[in-house]
Amino acid sequence: MKNRVSPAKVPPNRDFTGGIIPPASCSYVGSTGDKSLDKEILKMAEQISTDGNHCLLAEMMITGVRIACGGAVTGGDFKLMNRALKEMREASEVFHPYQDRRKVSVFGSARTKPEEPAYQTAVEFSRRMKEEGFMTITGAGPGIMAAGNEGAGREESFGLNIALPFEASANEFIEGDTKLINFNYFFTRKLSFVKEADAAIGLPGGFGTMDEVFEALTLIQTGKASIYPIVLLDSPGGTYWKFWKQFVDEHLGRLGMISDNDYHLFRVTDNVEEAVQEVVQFYRNFHSYRYVGDKIVLRLNTALADDELSAIQEDFSDLVKEGQIDQGMALEEEDDEEGLSELTRLVFHHRRRDFGRLRQLIDAVNSSRLVGKH
Repeated sequence: MKNRVSPAKVPPNRDFTGGIIPPASCSYVGSTGDKSLDKEILKMAEQISTDGNHCLLAEMMITGVRIACGGAVTGGDFKLMNRALKEMREASEVFHPYQDRRKVSVFGSARTKPEEPAYQTAVEFSRRMKEEGFMTITGAGPGIMAAGNEGAGREESFGLNIALPFEASANEFIEGDTKLINFNYFFTRKLSFVKEADAAIGLPGGFGTMDEVFEALTLIQTGKASIYPIVLLDSPGGTYWKFWKQFVDEHLGRLGMISDNDYHLFRVTDNVEEAVQEVVQFYRNFHSYRYVGDKIVLRLNTALADDELSAIQEDFSDLVKEGQIDQGMALEEEDDEEGLSELTRLVFHHRRRDFGRLRQLIDAVNSSRLVGKH
């Protein structure tokens, strides 16, 4: 495929907040209230963690001790915290072998039947994304979720199953697979949907679909998750998302509850190929970004020409807190991502607001006439 996204060089640090680098010292770790115990925990963490995360491990261990000994946490809360952490660990272990692959989350109704147009649209979309080099993540249930797994195929699918009294097992296309993860909590499941994906696609659905779509939009709009494409896809001639957008226009946009730039965070279409290209185009030249202090570092597959850089510096100066947008190579602080060191960078002091404008900057980078010329 001409626009196929290479699965290589995906950020090894899939920090969905944008990769803010933690302090090098353990000064932020906190205390159990017993200094001698704190020292023992830190020493144990240093022995266990050999990847430079011993401070974070020590903080996690101290948090556990304080939960157990503080008296402010009930048994029910203790169980919830433990189960949530366990589910997050299990999910990370399942996704880890595929960390170098781009992935797309597919949301939609569990009630959609295989003969319905929306089901067939989901099958076709996931099949096309597989052709473009993306794996598919679904909720593992019936309906649109089954369609996503069917289109991508078992080898290219993940299933994030939720324990519900009225859904006994995962769909036939992912049941029994090692990439099927079982969750007790919706919030840990939604975290994986957002954290592990490089794009999200919503097909028609009920409360759960609305929850997942608005969760992704809210996290990206507020900068709590890195920007990625969100496409709201109908079957040909369908009106589900058309009327959803009408609601957004009349009750959110008109009343000033969202900004004009927020509309750049999603796209509504009833064309599978348009949905596919919205995702693929996003990674045409843009690769990823992370933060180093108050600087945002955008990694590009191909450097911008001088005139293109000048145009971006002028057109997007409103995103810059001070100075200007500079083009260069990897910063010293990015040495924990060696596989990305050769990518070109755009670096500037980011205002950390109006992420719809940041999406527009990414779109401008992807419009470079030099992209694809090596």
